[in-house]
Amino acid sequence: MRIALISSGCAVLAIGAALYFAVPAERFAGWVGAAPKPATPVPAAIPVKIATATLAEVPIYLQAIGTVQAYNAVNVKTRIDGEITQILFHEGQDVHQGEALAVIDPRPLQAQLDQQQAMRTKDQALLDGALLDMKRYDNLVAKDFASRQQVDQQHALVDQYRAQVRNDDAQIDYARTELAYTTIRAPIGGRVGIRQIDQGNVVHSADNTTIVTVTQLQPISVVFTVAASALEQTKLTLGEVHAAVAAIGQDDKTVLDQGTIDLVDTQVDPATGTIKLKASFPNASLKLWPGNFVNGRITVDSRKDAVTVPTAAVRHGPRGDYVWLVKPDNTVKAENITSGQAFGGRTLVEKGLGKGDRIVVEGYYRLDNGTRVEINGEPG
Repeated sequence: MRIALISSGCAVLAIGAALYFAVPAERFAGWVGAAPKPATPVPAAIPVKIATATLAEVPIYLQAIGTVQAYNAVNVKTRIDGEITQILFHEGQDVHQGEALAVIDPRPLQAQLDQQQAMRTKDQALLDGALLDMKRYDNLVAKDFASRQQVDQQHALVDQYRAQVRNDDAQIDYARTELAYTTIRAPIGGRVGIRQIDQGNVVHSADNTTIVTVTQLQPISVVFTVAASALEQTKLTLGEVHAAVAAIGQDDKTVLDQGTIDLVDTQVDPATGTIKLKASFPNASLKLWPGNFVNGRITVDSRKDAVTVPTAAVRHGPRGDYVWLVKPDNTVKAENITSGQAFGGRTLVEKGLGKGDRIVVEGYYRLDNGTRVEINGEPG
């Protein structure tokens, strides 16, 4: 009897197993009350701001580092010996060409001038007397009352006195020039520096002593050094040229002044492979000082109808520069580009984009190829 019951139970289990495997899993799950599997959610679009690649005229720059130099700088020295009796300038003062800077005691040189003038007066009187005698001798020799030898001697004496008068005139001019040197004047217009000699000191022309240095700051020069290989790729030639250049501050942003390249040196430094360019700047705001270093941005060419994008859109990766290109279905793609000159917040694109292409400028940190984006306009 027990064996029959066990056999009946095994039969029931076998029928249940058969039913379990025969019924589809979805229906069975419904029978036991299990929840259906949820659908995969669609990723939300990432908000971005975009810009459009546009065509523009792009200036092509040559970057360089330069040293500011005074347009002219003169060490003012004395040309005579004497005591400085007056200092007529203040340190740091702007002076004009010919303006008096200092005075050396003029009395000894004034006395020498007076002496030379007196000597000339005496020699002129001797010449006048000799001329009168010469006329008399000329009249006498015509009447045979004087010998020819006396006449010739008198003519020679007149020539001697004339030469002496000319010598006196030269000595007077020299004495006047020396006297004029007692007033030391600015050889150029500019700004005076620190005074090196005080009033009351005795100076000598043979000494290598500078009274003060006058520096011309307006205009001012900057000498740039660039690689000769880079210069070869421009339209600049050796010698006198005229190319626009901007002097940029150490932050590489602040424009200190605008000027022109006046000269490209005629030889390359064989040790460094560089060449020098000399530029002049008006320096109206006096932002350029001799001895300072500045960055130079030299305009060497201009490219018309060039594709440009905001510089903020250009990304830098291991394979070079790229941008996130927004496709018509509002998904993005990392587009490799060849970037060129950067200017005014925009970058020249040599290759990889065309006019009207939409690119991401803000919100690109979460992007990947194929990511859907939500366009929130262009950056303000």
